[in-house]
Amino acid sequence: MLLRRVTPVPLLMLLLSGCVVGPDYQAPEMALPDKFSEGGTKSVGDVTEVSWWKSFNDSQLNGYVDQGLAQNLSVLQALETIAQAEANVVTSTAGAFPQVDLTGSDTGAGAGGDRSSANARKTSNTAAASIPVSWFLDLFGLYRRSGEAAMAQLDAAYASADVARLTLISSLTNAYIQARLYQERLAIAKSNLQSRRETLRLTQFQLDAGAASRLDVVQSEGLVNAQLSSIPTLEASYRQSVYSLSTLMGLPAATLIDQMNKVKPIPVYHASLASGIPADLIRNRPDIREAERNLAAATAAIGVAEAQLYPSITLSGTLRASVASTSSSNVGTTSWSFGPAINLPIFDGGALRANVSSSESQARQAYLVWKQTVLNAVQEVENALAVATRDGRTVAALRATVNSYRDALDLSTSSYKDGATSLLDVLDAQRAVSDAEAQLADAQAQTASDFVALNVAIGGGYSAQ
Repeated sequence: MLLRRVTPVPLLMLLLSGCVVGPDYQAPEMALPDKFSEGGTKSVGDVTEVSWWKSFNDSQLNGYVDQGLAQNLSVLQALETIAQAEANVVTSTAGAFPQVDLTGSDTGAGAGGDRSSANARKTSNTAAASIPVSWFLDLFGLYRRSGEAAMAQLDAAYASADVARLTLISSLTNAYIQARLYQERLAIAKSNLQSRRETLRLTQFQLDAGAASRLDVVQSEGLVNAQLSSIPTLEASYRQSVYSLSTLMGLPAATLIDQMNKVKPIPVYHASLASGIPADLIRNRPDIREAERNLAAATAAIGVAEAQLYPSITLSGTLRASVASTSSSNVGTTSWSFGPAINLPIFDGGALRANVSSSESQARQAYLVWKQTVLNAVQEVENALAVATRDGRTVAALRATVNSYRDALDLSTSSYKDGATSLLDVLDAQRAVSDAEAQLADAQAQTASDFVALNVAIGGGYSAQ
């Protein structure tokens, strides 16, 4: 009779061992256009390993990017989340395996009394050990779904680290571009200052010769002082960019000042613009992959919540052994116990059902986050293309403007020396040249930054070695 009662239990466990409740995860899909509005129809493939910043042909920038990827504190923090997620995979599934412990004790006792007493100086020692064993039978996939969720969270941690790398490359490259821009702006400001001082000297000479008024001298002095006032602001902005660059590389703020003081031109990229197609973003963008993995984890969490609605069985047993010794005898005993325990949720005030509903809502939210992430990625590429494809025309027009204003300045200066024009014409021409040169430098830096934005938007470079 005992065998007939016990046999169906493991048979039932065998039948239920393959049962996993909750929805099976399916990767989300979303309809996307065949091409970007100003892009081509050709896929760029895997761009995650493309070191696009090397298109600037600047070895110093290349070294800074490599150093930043190795030392940036945000990247290092993201890598630590991977280690934490790896440990969580173990802890989330450990309960599905048998749990075995070992406990032991050793106790001594004694009593003192009259030498004639039978208990005089009697001592005893008791040593005991036990091995409790328990095994939660994962009949409905509680730990299997927990493992799925933990693995998805681990994948999300890897994607988050890739997001940190891509953000670093973008920020570091832009900080470098800005530092070179302010160097260029400082050079322009100092050159224009020299030009305005020469005009002041010329005006003073004209005043001494009786060919100019005191008003002309005062106006020239004002233009010199105005130019002088712009230089400290540019110097401060340059230093702030270098400080930002240092911090991004995990270094104290002023570490790179001496290196960066060696003036270089604003970086110019030597590569064609390539955006690929919207479908490439699903594969290349780490933030999209992170959102998708979070959705997978949220889907698995539904199964975890549903499994808690069903009965659970735990097999447990204990093996015990003890030895008691006295001055006159030794006695040893062993014992064991084994049996199943069942937990059947009957009434919990609706908490378990509410937990399932909450998990389902979180999964729907995760899907919406994924969808929004994809749409934002497409918009970022569209925005980057809109400006990057037009930057060349802006730079060409401003370069022509600078040349024209420089010619106008030369002509007005010559005419002023000959007395054919007023000083006001010279001052206006100097202002025009100064403004145009600053606008040209800004446009060149913006061109470089827009190239950065496009490559970041398509998810390029964060896996480059």
